[in-house]
Formats: sequence, C-alpha cells, structure tokens
Amino acid sequence: MKNIAVPASPPEVGAMLQKLRLKRGLTLDDLSRAAGVSKSMLSQIEREKANPTIAVAWRLANALGVGIGELLSANSEQPEAVHVLEPHETPTLPGHHSGYVLRILGPMDLAGKFEWYELTLAPNGMLRSNPHDPGTMEHLTLVSGGMEVEVDGTARLLKVGGTARYAADRPHIIRNSGESEAKAMLVVIHR
Repeated sequence: MKNIAVPASPPEVGAMLQKLRLKRGLTLDDLSRAAGVSKSMLSQIEREKANPTIAVAWRLANALGVGIGELLSANSEQPEAVHVLEPHETPTLPGHHSGYVLRILGPMDLAGKFEWYELTLAPNGMLRSNPHDPGTMEHLTLVSGGMEVEVDGTARLLKVGGTARYAADRPHIIRNSGESEAKAMLVVIHR
C-alpha cells in the first residue's frame, strides 16, 4: 500500500489573500462586495484566524481574477504566461429583478479605473445606474437585439454594431427596446 503525505494543517491563505488584494488596490469592502464574502470573514482569513471553505476560496479567487490554486499557493511570484478564466470563473452580477445580467470581464485590479462588461438584458429589462464619479464615460456596443440608452431624459436607440458614448456621471439607463434578449459590451472609463 502506498503512503500518501497529508499536510498537518490546511494551507494558510491569509497572507496570499492580502497580497493579492493589495496588489489590485482593493479594500476589504471592495473585495467583500465583489466576492460576496463578509468583511469580517475576510479580515479573519487575512489574519489567519480562519481558513475559507472551498466555496469561499473559489469566490475570492474569482473576484481577484486568479485561479484558486494561486490563492492557495504559498508562492505565486512567477505569473502564468497566459491566464485563462473559464466561463464559470467570470464574476457575474445578476439583476434578476430588473432583467439584466452583468458579467465582469475586466480584472479586479482595474476596477474604478477601466472596466469592461458583457451586459445581457431580457425583453423589457433595464440597467439603471446612479451617477458615477465626475468625468466617468461609458461606451456601449450592441452585439445583438435592441437597446436604448437614456441620459438626462434623452434616449437614443442603438443598432447592432453601433456604439453609444455618454457621460456616466449623470443618472443613466440602458433598456432592452426589443422583444428578444439583447447583448452588449460595456466599457467604463473613470477619470
């Protein structure tokens, strides 16, 4: 019978979690919101007072844009030449009550600077946003279906392949103006 080496204790991920979070310029609040893990739990993990479950580690890794292996690794100094996120690893913000799904395609370390998303709207669905920071611009390119963008009471329809560019430092709404699902790419540039 072959002997299998079993570690005496689970990996301590706190230092790596903190390193990855700080490298991306995220606060505990930022990571808490992105991963859906309480701030107090994150603090406990970073202080090595608690170890995350596999489900929590998976959510944290996804929110940080790394593989779960990197989060659990004691040494991740050597970055991968090409890092691929599988579709199920892409963080998603479901707005079922409003008929939208927003997939976060950009890495978390660019959040608040440069962000890009895939936006899917159900028929009659909408994404309503409060004003972002002054100078923020959004660029919405329609991939399929029909959408309209409304800023300050002015609405404009988009054709497939068309791009709407607008000031996002004002209240704005993106609506599905068609009778079928609509999909777009959304880029947000913060100034």
